[in-house]
Amino acid sequence: MTTRGLLFALVGAGTLLLTAQAASARIACNSEGDCWHVHGDFEFKPEIGVVIHPDDWKWKESEHFRWHEHEGRGYWKGGDWKEF
Repeated sequence: MTTRGLLFALVGAGTLLLTAQAASARIACNSEGDCWHVHGDFEFKPEIGVVIHPDDWKWKESEHFRWHEHEGRGYWKGGDWKEF
């Protein structure tokens, strides 16, 4: 493979990797109106009451949500971050 061909292959692989990572982001919201980003595909137990939306989801003007960000895996409940 030529240097140019190798360069194109690396750029293509990098683009594919970035696209795959961006596609795995989601927005999680609980019944109390707290929303946050989750990365990866994992499920919350039904009793936690979290709904997963696509990353481009927006709430309607008549709905009342609060936006949070947090590192790690977990969920918001009662205004506190609960780590898995």
